[in-house]
Amino acid sequence: MDVLERLFEQHFKLPAEEIKPLQGQLGGSGRAILRLSGGGSTAIGVVYPVREENAAFVEFSRHFRGHGLPVPEIYAEDLTQGAYLEEDLGDTTLFEFLGSNRIGAKVAPAAVEAYRKVVAALPRFQVVAGRDLNYKVCYPRDRFDRQSINWDLNYFKYYFLRLAGVPFNEQALEDDFSRLTKLLLGARNDYFLYRDFQSRNVMLRDGDPWFLDYQGGRRGALQYDIASLLFDGKADLPPALRQELLDHYLQCLAEFIPVDRDAFMEHYYAHVYVRILQALGAYGFRGFYERKAHFLLSVPYALDNLRWLDTHVKLPVALPALMDAIHVMLESEKLKGLASSAAGLTVRIFSFSFHREMPRDESGNGGGFVFDVRSLPNPGREERFRSQTGRDAPVMEYLSRQASVHQYLSSVLSLVDASVSGYKERGFKNLMVSFGCTGGQHRSVYMAEQLAAHLRGVSGVEVALRHVELEKGVPMMRGQ
Repeated sequence: MDVLERLFEQHFKLPAEEIKPLQGQLGGSGRAILRLSGGGSTAIGVVYPVREENAAFVEFSRHFRGHGLPVPEIYAEDLTQGAYLEEDLGDTTLFEFLGSNRIGAKVAPAAVEAYRKVVAALPRFQVVAGRDLNYKVCYPRDRFDRQSINWDLNYFKYYFLRLAGVPFNEQALEDDFSRLTKLLLGARNDYFLYRDFQSRNVMLRDGDPWFLDYQGGRRGALQYDIASLLFDGKADLPPALRQELLDHYLQCLAEFIPVDRDAFMEHYYAHVYVRILQALGAYGFRGFYERKAHFLLSVPYALDNLRWLDTHVKLPVALPALMDAIHVMLESEKLKGLASSAAGLTVRIFSFSFHREMPRDESGNGGGFVFDVRSLPNPGREERFRSQTGRDAPVMEYLSRQASVHQYLSSVLSLVDASVSGYKERGFKNLMVSFGCTGGQHRSVYMAEQLAAHLRGVSGVEVALRHVELEKGVPMMRGQ
């Protein structure tokens, strides 16, 4: 990635000493996303050949920052080469934070508060920053209009229904799509529509949300983005929490514009439906058509949301053909098989301090691994690392240069990989892996991060990562 190295040196006046691809960042977009570091500085580099999307992201980022919104600073760009360099916001997404702060349907207060902050920020994008945004750079459309809706619905029809083998009457379904589109377009649609407002596109840094991936933004209705967040498939928010967050959103929105709740709700669930159908189309395209099976693991969560809607929501228009297709989907043995795959193995990874209580396995599984990493070189003994953690680049670089760390990690990966394989084969649902050191700040955190990064690319495995001592924010003990 010579262009990214050039942009890094151009901005920081120092060469990049390390370039590291970010695991799991290609997703469904096709972007190459890398972390560049050197001289104590880090940045995220993106390479993507669609100039229009890159230009939209760069201009939107600068516009949002001008409104004081928490988005990454654009350090440098070379759009002729499809590349730009942006601020490094860390590694913790809202999705990952939620996963490490919940047990089943019980979501911890810390995760609820994070969601409330995200919801409170949304009207500032939609209303305040949306007023004077340059919509001429939007790609591929400058408004979520009839054409955009048609693309999304056909995406669902041809890449999900057709490829999943769900029968439908083409003309009857098109008639339903027309009625649904008319309902959607009845909502006022001259606000900024983020388009992909979901938990993987929100980073948490020092407890506050920072926002990414709004390059597909355009004018649209207020309902779409909050629907995207609250019915984000794999986040699987409990219905009561979804309602609490929707109420909070409407309260925050009322600080910027008058809100007619009844009028808002008249169109809200139609936007929930179209967002879920769009997501299913994407899962079908990537999973069924491109044969990237891990995308299909998200399908059961979307079906659960459709099942809830079918039970609890009555739209103001009749959509008989669409509902017939949805009912077939919900009863499909093929799609139920995907549900079995998605309900695979969750690996819960912890870092902790041996001077405090060890993490408890609350999954009911018992067992797992506890690794004592106090035998490894301790960055905490050096003054330059005292205020840092095993997630900070200088500490990571220090530990990555130690042969003993590589040997230890190699053994850990071998043991955990064998257990993961055996657990998946036998249908086990939970595995716990904990790393302990003296203070729970450097070595244990580093090792937990390395294992989490290793397992996030494994099909059928969900990773939940927690750093017990870092969450407490208390001074760490030094020693071994």
